[in-house]
Amino acid sequence: MTQIYSAFTLFTSLLVEAMPFLLMGVLLSSSLILFFDEGNLIKRIPNHPFLGSIIGSLFGFFFPVCECGNIPVARRLLLQGLPTSVAISFLLAAPTINPIVLWSTYVAFRGQPEVFWLRIIFSLTIAIAVGCIFSLQKDPRPLLKPLLAKRLTVIFEQMEAKKSLQTSPSQPEYSLLQSGSFLLSPQGQTVKMDQTLLKSPVNPKSQVSKSYKWNLFISNVTNELRELGGVLILGSAIAASIQVFVPREIILNLGQDTITSIISMMILAAVVSICSTVDSFFVLSFASTFTTASLVAFLVFGPMIDIKAIGLMLSIFKPRMIVYLMVIVAQLTFILTLSYNYLF
Repeated sequence: MTQIYSAFTLFTSLLVEAMPFLLMGVLLSSSLILFFDEGNLIKRIPNHPFLGSIIGSLFGFFFPVCECGNIPVARRLLLQGLPTSVAISFLLAAPTINPIVLWSTYVAFRGQPEVFWLRIIFSLTIAIAVGCIFSLQKDPRPLLKPLLAKRLTVIFEQMEAKKSLQTSPSQPEYSLLQSGSFLLSPQGQTVKMDQTLLKSPVNPKSQVSKSYKWNLFISNVTNELRELGGVLILGSAIAASIQVFVPREIILNLGQDTITSIISMMILAAVVSICSTVDSFFVLSFASTFTTASLVAFLVFGPMIDIKAIGLMLSIFKPRMIVYLMVIVAQLTFILTLSYNYLF
């Protein structure tokens, strides 16, 4: 019975800790409707996979959210036609490469500045590398959940329709052969009187669009909180159950040498699912017993792949895609931290 109470307490603490950041991410992703033109933003991103991955990795400075909040933002941008490499890079790097997390890491490891710098370098390296790998998949729809793939199909069809209208040669219009009412322009040309000419100056188009955007904002917040909130609850419950019913000593006892210490800290990071804004202070308690490489492995792997993040990613990607991400990120984290341990 005590274990059940402990599991419920951990579940509640994980949920209370993660929910504000999820809400922040949902509000931030929905605010793109109000304050950003995603189409223009996406058009400015270079098509080169490497440059796009770099830009995606640095998006965290503009969207400072942890792993609970970056997923709604990534899903929103992905559904607006953001290249796959940019979305994946942002998804992996944003929980670490943002001002809040970097500041907390610097404060926690002021006595070990190499941990601070290694976390930045390794996180950027992994995010850019994974983004370049998935840039080979030009069409992201096979990687997405069926519902999101259908939404993206509609967006692609609309984009293609716009392109075809822009590239098609303009045909001369003969006003006398068309039905409707016409006005005489100051230049002496006949102009068809459509609905845009009948709008009253008291009710300009900007006011209508603002009201429509606010309705979209509220609707988007409601839908994303309902979808992602349920997944977050499930992921927090699984994480709390593992922490209580699987003795932590089983994981920690593996950290007796270089290789097993890195692996055990990566497993611990995935299991505890602690928010990236406070994970530096959590892992600081292991600084006296674990190597620097294993501490960095915890700080790099955890924000990218943990149980809560996996649960939220399931709202975007197919399970096969998440398995690919887990395997690639785990391999790169292990190789980089092990290389540092042996070289330095």
